[in-house]
Amino acid sequence: MSTPSIPAVGSVPAAPQPTPDPAPKKFRSKRKGARAEGRCRKALEAAGYLVTKAGGSLGLFDLIALGPCDVRAIQVKSGTNRLTPHEREAIKELTLAPCVSREYWLYLDRVREPRIEHL
Repeated sequence: MSTPSIPAVGSVPAAPQPTPDPAPKKFRSKRKGARAEGRCRKALEAAGYLVTKAGGSLGLFDLIALGPCDVRAIQVKSGTNRLTPHEREAIKELTLAPCVSREYWLYLDRVREPRIEHL
């Protein structure tokens, strides 16, 4: 039977080592964007819309919300990420039916409600 080692009198225990960050910044920002899209989706579904997500979010819009008499095409951003002038222009130039609204939802850090801009 072994005895537990006892530190010498006056010795200082070693400081805990910092744990490495589990996810690189790139993946944290993707998660943050996915959370913002989820919040947007929940709000729209609560308002009675049927919401579909664009695969990979590589197009002009992240979410398409289908309502009883309108359609909302939405680009969602979060944190310090903003709509670039190129993205804004591409969205404005897109020809859509009159019942389709183009929207930009921005979820700022530590702010509950999004800023919604109709383009």
